[in-house]
Amino acid sequence: MAMALVLLAGVLLPCPGEFLPFKKRFMKVNGVECSHHSECVSDCCLMNLDHGGAFCAPKARIAMLCLFQTKGALNVICPCQSGLSCISKDPICSHRCHLI
Repeated sequence: MAMALVLLAGVLLPCPGEFLPFKKRFMKVNGVECSHHSECVSDCCLMNLDHGGAFCAPKARIAMLCLFQTKGALNVICPCQSGLSCISKDPICSHRCHLI
């Protein structure tokens, strides 16, 4: 009897992926073309200045060049990963990701 219930539960219960929000299941990974940062898992749609178009790119890591997240569709440089802040420690230097 118990085995029958286990088998029945396996058939009737949805797959674990079914519980993911709709948006997360269809997000684009890094390197895939995009038209808006909200389409990317990394939340960064980077403009390809050499060849046109745009692609999903990872957010900047510590000491990498960064820009604040824009409200626009595309970025020229991605913002920092979570836990890092995009600041300039020197007025002459460009912004970089730092731990604060």
